[in-house]
Amino acid sequence: MTGEYIEQYKWRKFDSTLLFVVLLLCAIGVIAIYSSNLQSDSMFMKGLYLRQIYWIALSLVAMGVVMVIDYHTIERMAYPLYTIGIISLILVDITGHTGGGSQRWLALGGFNFQPSEVMKITLIILIARIVDDMEKDEDMGVLDLLKPAFFASVPFLMVARQPDLGTALIFIILFASIVLFAGIRKRIIIKTAALMAILAPLFWLFLKPYQKKRILTLLDPESDPMGQGYQIIQSKIAIGSGGLWGKGLFEGTQSKLNFLPAKHTDFIFSVVAEEVGFVGSIILIALFFFFIMRVMETAIHSRDKFGALITVGVGSMITFNLLYNIGMTLGLLPIVGLTAPFISYGGSSLLTNFIGIGLVLNVSYRRFASE
Repeated sequence: MTGEYIEQYKWRKFDSTLLFVVLLLCAIGVIAIYSSNLQSDSMFMKGLYLRQIYWIALSLVAMGVVMVIDYHTIERMAYPLYTIGIISLILVDITGHTGGGSQRWLALGGFNFQPSEVMKITLIILIARIVDDMEKDEDMGVLDLLKPAFFASVPFLMVARQPDLGTALIFIILFASIVLFAGIRKRIIIKTAALMAILAPLFWLFLKPYQKKRILTLLDPESDPMGQGYQIIQSKIAIGSGGLWGKGLFEGTQSKLNFLPAKHTDFIFSVVAEEVGFVGSIILIALFFFFIMRVMETAIHSRDKFGALITVGVGSMITFNLLYNIGMTLGLLPIVGLTAPFISYGGSSLLTNFIGIGLVLNVSYRRFASE
């Protein structure tokens, strides 16, 4: 094959369907953000949908850069990237800005940036490299897990301290999903599950008072209807009032009358459910399901182990965010500030997710080398 033919063949393997679904989800998000602030008196809030479009454009550029660099080159940069991520988390501790009661943000130009978001990607790359370097023909044992567990625990502890328990949990999810996909002895899984069940009550002792309050309120939101229970109650009202077909686009009353808090971020799914109803919500979830299956298909057909592992990491990151966010809006899970991927307003999370998609597309269109 000539070099030109190889490049043409490679681009024919580009997963345009995956990118189309992502952009469709982003478009739904922009419409929902616009709708949620349509009646706002603040010009800044009314213009959030435009800022989201800017972030989508910037994120597409970042995705393109990540996509064209061979992912094995990125693999060699795993430790430097991780180090940069840790340094950025340290800077948050020193000079960061407070938002929502937590110190999570760095000021970059005219924007606030959340380093813990991009740290997810660097951790995926590093754990995938560590596991790939083991080159084991059998499932991993306890000693094999120590190194990746250490590198996952560092950002977990740093982010949990901010405190941002939701994002911190994702680091554990990323570690677990990658090592499980790579292969781990069954007895370790059983023992770990048993240990977690035993230690779960002790975890309660380390929670901050407001975190304990959120969990207790989850069990009985009506016990504090104007405080911690307010968000859950209003979210469930919004979703329930949407009925089967919804109230109509731009006609949601919970968001328009400002009953629904964090309507363009944490509770964007509630806005969508109120306006397009159960049917529209199911279609949205089906789009996400198709997206996740497409990502997992890329992992299964990856030409090598490292490519499969980073793809699984990205898929797990987005899946956990989505499931937790929906569970949160339905009042099934405590409110921890995890947003809906591609739909909620937020530049840092959008950039992180698009970089992750860039890695997936990178692995996808380089599969031709093994065919």
